[in-house]
Amino acid sequence: MNIQTKIDAKADAKVGAKIDIRHSTCPHDCPSACALDIEVIGGATIGRVRGSKQQSYTAGVVCAKVARYAERIHHPERLMHPMRRTGPKGSGQFARISWDEALDEIAAKFDAAERDFGAEAVWPYYYAGTMGLVMRDGINRLANVKKYSRFYGTICSTIARAGFAAGTGKVAGVDPREMARSDLVVVWGTNPVNTQVNVMTHVARARKERGAKLAVIDIYDNDTMKQADIKILLRPGTDGAFACGVMHVLFRDGLADRGYLEKYTDASPELEAHLATRTPEWASDICGVSVTEIEAFAHLVGTTKATFFRLGYGFTRSRNGAAQMHAALCIPAVTGAWQVEGGGAFFNNAALWKFDKTLIEGLDTIDPTTRLLDQSKVGRVLTGDAEALHHGPPVKAMLIQNTNPIAVAPEQAKVREGFARDDLFVAVHEQFMTETAVMADIVLPATMFIEHDDLYYGGGHQHISVGAKLIDAPGECRSNHEVLQGLASRLGASNRGFEMTPREIIDETLQRSGRGGIDALQQELWRDLQPDFRTSHYLDGFAHADGKFHFKADWSEVPMANAGLMGAWDAMPSFPDHWAVIEQADDAHPFRLATSPSRSFLNTSFNETPSSKAREGAPTVMMHPDDAARLSIADGDAVTLGNMRGETTLTARIFPGLRHGVLIAESVHPNKSHIGGRGINMLTGGEAVAPYGGVAFHDNKVWVKKVPA
Repeated sequence: MNIQTKIDAKADAKVGAKIDIRHSTCPHDCPSACALDIEVIGGATIGRVRGSKQQSYTAGVVCAKVARYAERIHHPERLMHPMRRTGPKGSGQFARISWDEALDEIAAKFDAAERDFGAEAVWPYYYAGTMGLVMRDGINRLANVKKYSRFYGTICSTIARAGFAAGTGKVAGVDPREMARSDLVVVWGTNPVNTQVNVMTHVARARKERGAKLAVIDIYDNDTMKQADIKILLRPGTDGAFACGVMHVLFRDGLADRGYLEKYTDASPELEAHLATRTPEWASDICGVSVTEIEAFAHLVGTTKATFFRLGYGFTRSRNGAAQMHAALCIPAVTGAWQVEGGGAFFNNAALWKFDKTLIEGLDTIDPTTRLLDQSKVGRVLTGDAEALHHGPPVKAMLIQNTNPIAVAPEQAKVREGFARDDLFVAVHEQFMTETAVMADIVLPATMFIEHDDLYYGGGHQHISVGAKLIDAPGECRSNHEVLQGLASRLGASNRGFEMTPREIIDETLQRSGRGGIDALQQELWRDLQPDFRTSHYLDGFAHADGKFHFKADWSEVPMANAGLMGAWDAMPSFPDHWAVIEQADDAHPFRLATSPSRSFLNTSFNETPSSKAREGAPTVMMHPDDAARLSIADGDAVTLGNMRGETTLTARIFPGLRHGVLIAESVHPNKSHIGGRGINMLTGGEAVAPYGGVAFHDNKVWVKKVPA
């Protein structure tokens, strides 16, 4: 009997049990932050999960993996009690212990590390397994109060945000619901059918009600591109060249809005002069798109004022990613699309929330001299790289919440080596026995989102919400906040936040942020914070001090929180261009690999859900038929991909919908699902991407070898 059958049987057994429809927000690392209607059965279990029609962005739609959330929350393999490792690291041998034993041991190990090496030898490590502010970011309060090494989260959004803010002056754009009122929606560098299904809801409305066209720009014929009217298939890392070729045509053929340029933008004459040599022929040689396609796309956006550029994360996960985001963002400024409803650009609404997180993170206790360690360099940190450690003490103890670095972090060979250290103590607070949890010394069982209270925002839209506790947690599961409270009392970490409930923290945070209190927000369900039309379209000026959109980027002064300039920031092009710092294919590594997101996994969340596992199957790599034929590789053959960082083995999938020399491996499958147990991030580099850090997940040169039968 599979898990869903068991759940259905349990529900059938409760015929007559009261079913309440309760409301919440999806907590996972996705810009959609979907508004949810959840069946709560008898106050103890859940049934179906649906997108709520009461929230205008979610609009009644939710992805299939979240719709099946009962599979996950009632999964028989959920962690239920604390455990201590009894065998070698990675053996999976654990014995049950009490919560007091677990917390006492963690505190003792943290105190020992601090005594022997200083407080910075402890590194609390986390990320976005939940996007709830209390449960995600509360761990920073412990780090700040205790002066442990602080955490710089770079693995996801720093590259894209820098590129967008370099142009507009802040990370906020047109109301994303305006996609439904566009005549042309350009989905660039994101695959919303897989990753943000609500985007497609609003695109579908525009197509049905206005006859709008959908253009998709990406590096393979993914599920979104399959629905497009206009398909632009690029080589990875060449979006900047394509954008420049388009803008060359806009200026050349009189399609630039010169009135808008003069009023709202900086340096447009310099931009036009710069683009004079960035012809469609020049762009075509770099990006692989034909001159005819470049010119046709330019004429389409140049004659369609209500063009909505929905820009994604995917095309920024490259060594030139921030420059690529900025280049794409410049196009609607050249056409003046920002002036009209359904026109302009959107990436993320990070600048809207303005939450005062002092209480959540203990911001009033920060010691700025305490080192800030880069999340993405965890492999280097744990293997003693002096630069990654800022020439400070080694990391000797960690608490990990909301992330699975042994699968998702770059430079997996280093990550594995670091976590295998016998002198490193690791406590992992998790919902399932992830590959990181397997390497831990202490494993703690964690709650899921409807088992605790939290505060949410939607990066891909404009709503904030309270996600209230709907059911009790099973077994001995405790929330992130409860774990931090238990450790704080043992470690002598004094802060008001540790003495408060999540609801009290949410209430005070909202009030300090000028958002009222928790009861009012919970009564509203989902509060819409979208600014008015003029503000959203920057019609009273962009957010830079001069009020202009910046074609000429000053990468050293991008208005965003950061840990200082990183990478080759001083070599970045100021005007939009193709910045040729990507990992170019060569004789030894003739292929370019991108590791794009799948439909049924979300990073490594849902890796344990039966329906998601069944849909995704074993790890595969997409390969053009001509490339496969040249290497005598057939569909279904085992192939090894490798480069200077490592190797991984998976199954070939012959796929014509990409450029020659390009490989696509969708999703972060568990390492153990790969033939030989080495996952896809064995191939990913950990160098900081300019200008403020990040990982070039989609920018890898590799070789391919067929595995002998």
